[in-house]
Order: sequence, then structure tokens, then C-alpha cells
Amino acid sequence: MIKVGVFGANGRVGKLIVEDLKTTKDISLASVYVRNTLDFSIDPSVLVSNDLDTFLNACDIVIDFSLPEATTTLLERCLEHPKPIVSGTTGLDSHQLNLLKEASEKMPILYATNMSLGVALLNKLVYDASSRLEDFDIEIVEMHHKHKKDAPSGTALTLGHSAAAGRGLDLDKVRVSGRDGNIGERSKDEISVMALRGGDIVGRHTVGFYNDGEFIELNHTATSRNTFSKGAIKAASWLADKEAGLYSIADCLDLN
Repeated sequence: MIKVGVFGANGRVGKLIVEDLKTTKDISLASVYVRNTLDFSIDPSVLVSNDLDTFLNACDIVIDFSLPEATTTLLERCLEHPKPIVSGTTGLDSHQLNLLKEASEKMPILYATNMSLGVALLNKLVYDASSRLEDFDIEIVEMHHKHKKDAPSGTALTLGHSAAAGRGLDLDKVRVSGRDGNIGERSKDEISVMALRGGDIVGRHTVGFYNDGEFIELNHTATSRNTFSKGAIKAASWLADKEAGLYSIADCLDLN
């Protein structure tokens, strides 16, 4: 039985992971890390702790859906005491992404900005379409609930990287995430990644390829956050016995 520790259990996805682990086989919830107090009831057999070492010692693998600063703390501690980690925390900056890579040299880490099968496949389709439709303009639009803190979403940026890679481009050099005023014509290589926020939208991502006379739009809509929690649990089951390294959800789903 794989013992899971949930880091970020008070979050929307964290709560669902705790709930979904009740009905999974060969993997169970062993510990929960909280900074202050847990804001929902939990089985008394599960360790609830605000001490990171105690939390880590009680589990075989960590599922992390927290905030960038908390993920940084987790990774820095695990550099001293390696532990397999599945992380879906978005909004990581360059330093935090480098820390993720550094930690993956000592332990297996699966990092994904989106844990769903549909989005994993969408990234492959976007890469293929981008490379084949070389004269088409690429525009990405993402929609999320009004409480989401980072923009554009991690998923949208990952889709942007897939699109850029399909054309041998560096997304950081060609990305546009806002247009206002008399900015002139759209350049050939730019890839726009735009964010919309409102209501309780779980997540919607559209990647459009636009040309004179025709266009193609690839769309993914998440209707339940359980898509992400169940995907993370599946990833944890897959990662638990892997060698040190940085893995993706595509590796887990054998989509590479």
C-alpha cells in the first residue's frame, strides 16, 4: 500500500484528493500538512501536522497542490530528505522551476500544470498542428474562476510552449499576453496567451490556428476538479517506484 501525504490539503484540489483517496486501491492517505489548522474533518487515523519533517516521515510520496512559496519550502526540505513528489502547483517562477529540476536529481518528481488526460493529449495535438500549420497565427485563450491567482494559467503557458516548440521558437520571446491601443499589426511569430476570469469556471482552454479563409480551434473544458485530483492520484501510483528524475503527465500516460 502506497502511503500518500497531501501538501496543500485546504485548497480546492487538495480537499478532493483527500476525498478521492478514500476509494482508491493500493494507495491511501497517510498524512496531511497544514500551516495552521485543517478546515474540514478527516479520518482520525490520518496524521495531521504542521511540522514538515513529521509529515514527510509518515508518507511514501507527496502530492502537492499548494502555492509557489509553499512548494519552494517543500522542495528545499526534500533536498535534504528526498521524497517522491507529484506537484500540480502553478505560477512557479524561474527560480522555483530551477529548484524543481535540482530536486529531481535526488528524487523522482512529476510536475504538471494540469493533471488531466485530455490536456496531456491536447498538448501533443497543439505541437503537431503548430508544426504542420506553419503559416497559421496561434492564439490561446484560457478561462478560469474568479478566485484563481495566477494568469495566464499554467496550463495555457504549457500549451504555449507546445505551440512554440512545434515551430522551433522560444515562447518567452514571442509570447503576447495583452493588447491595448494602436499597437500595429500582428507579427508572424507571436503567440498570444490571454486570460479571462469570472464566476466558477473550472477551466477552459482554446488553442486557435487562424489563416486567411480558414481556422482550426482545439478546445478542452474541465467540468469538475476531480479530473485533476484523480489524475494526481494516478500519477502518484505511477511515480512511487521510479528513479530520480523530472517526469511529466505525458510520461505517466505514455503519450511521449
